[in-house]
Amino acid sequence: MTVNQKPTSGISEPTIPGPHPAPSKPLSALPRGACDTHAHLFGPQSRYPYQPNRSYTPPDASEEAYRDLLHTLGFQRAVLVQPSVYGTDNRRMLDALARRRADDDIQWRGIAVVDNRISDAELERMHEAGVRGVRVNLVFPGGLTFADVELLSRRIAGLGWHVQLLVDVSRFERLVERLDRLPTDSVVDHMGHIPTHRGIEHPGFRALLELLQGGRTWVKLTGPNRITALEHVPFHDVDPFFSTLLEARADRCLFGTDWPHVQLPGPIPDDGDLVNEFLRLVPDPSIRKQVLTDNPARLYQFDG
Repeated sequence: MTVNQKPTSGISEPTIPGPHPAPSKPLSALPRGACDTHAHLFGPQSRYPYQPNRSYTPPDASEEAYRDLLHTLGFQRAVLVQPSVYGTDNRRMLDALARRRADDDIQWRGIAVVDNRISDAELERMHEAGVRGVRVNLVFPGGLTFADVELLSRRIAGLGWHVQLLVDVSRFERLVERLDRLPTDSVVDHMGHIPTHRGIEHPGFRALLELLQGGRTWVKLTGPNRITALEHVPFHDVDPFFSTLLEARADRCLFGTDWPHVQLPGPIPDDGDLVNEFLRLVPDPSIRKQVLTDNPARLYQFDG
């Protein structure tokens, strides 16, 4: 069944696989307050239907399954990112944020997708729920365009939010100029989503470094399996990209699992392996704490 076909049940069959069924525990414990800054929740479709204009249909990825993953890996904080298949319908994410409890052992934040029709009152309600930014997806259809974000960024600046971009920096023209125009900080997903064969001297990657060094852009050291030419860890061809970004501004780098790993070019990874890749490349405990705990605490305004 293709994405555009309408099943008789009203429920579309998944077109991509689900996450790894039994993720392993990392080789080393993560620092206290470590944050997974990039994950998505999906389904059930009967309650949270997907928008027709989408590039994939995921299997369910529940809050309970994700919480189990966080416990296995050793994260105490998490950021839920609105995926493109829901468009501007943020209910799946907001419902998860609303279930936060005083005794919850996980602290939650969210990144929404909205358009300029949203009211200021709704933005305020999202802020109270734990939303701290808006996402623009320039890789898969269904999200905002960059022109939308330029207008929207003026409205969210007062909330202390940021703009998060899924963008291939090797294909996005005038990156520095366009992000510098925004009145908010920006966050770039997946090390700029640049294929490793393009190299760290590619103008798009150098532009990302310039933005990072400018102090108003953050970068997620996520998705090495999205940009590598290799199928399994260790992703040695990603090492120069990861290390160059970290050396440029460790205080502007973040980490996340990217669970449940939608639209991958290769096999579904073991999330424990992805954490181990981070640990391999960041042996210094103080830098691990900076990236995993201190930086996300500042950007996402975590308490405590």
